[in-house]
Amino acid sequence: MTKRIVLIAGCLMLAGCGGKQVLQPAEGRQLPPRPALAQTTPSPDQLLGVPPAIQPGRSDELLTKSEERRDDRFSLPPP
Repeated sequence: MTKRIVLIAGCLMLAGCGGKQVLQPAEGRQLPPRPALAQTTPSPDQLLGVPPAIQPGRSDELLTKSEERRDDRFSLPPP
C-alpha cells in the first residue's frame, strides 16, 4: 500500500517538472513597482534571478605545494 502511494506521489511530482514557459503576470495584475534606486523596472527573469551576493562563486583553488599549517591559538583541545 505504501509503495503504491510513493509511486503515485513520485509520478505526480515528475509530471509537474515538464511545464516551462515565459513568466507573465496574471491577467489584470502588474509587476511589482520599480525599486526606489533602480533606473528601470526589472523583468520577471531579473526578479527571479539570484544575486551574486547570495550565491557567490566557488573558489576551487587547489594546493600547489605542501605547506605546514601555522599554529592556531584558537584550536584548543575539547574540555
